[in-house]
Amino acid sequence: MELSLQTGTVADRTILRVTGEIDVYTAPRLRQRLVQLVEDGARHLVVDLGGVEFLDSTGLGVLVGGLKRMRALSGSFALVCDQERILKIFRITGLDRIFTIVPTEQDALAVAPDPGGAEDRTDGGHAVPPATDR
Repeated sequence: MELSLQTGTVADRTILRVTGEIDVYTAPRLRQRLVQLVEDGARHLVVDLGGVEFLDSTGLGVLVGGLKRMRALSGSFALVCDQERILKIFRITGLDRIFTIVPTEQDALAVAPDPGGAEDRTDGGHAVPPATDR
């Protein structure tokens, strides 16, 4: 499966819509795009994973790297995801406590940019529903 990356801007937020699979083969393209967005001046980034069909540990590492870059610049980094199979990966790895994760782009735009990141928020900084037994 190929990886598609589309970028847009809404107000002060840069939105990166990701479609396809994020794995060892495609993650370098995602990393390159995130770095380019930061170099181009993005400080409030929303990564929409709604079209992602597969996410492996390499992809998780790229997303963590993007979060670290934004924090170093006092920026914000939010993920949009409502797919249970992808959300489960974040819960299993504990990354749901690190990232701000919301179900829609509208929710991401409604959340005030959080330069400290989710780990500094009293509510855990995420909107991932609790795990269900499936």
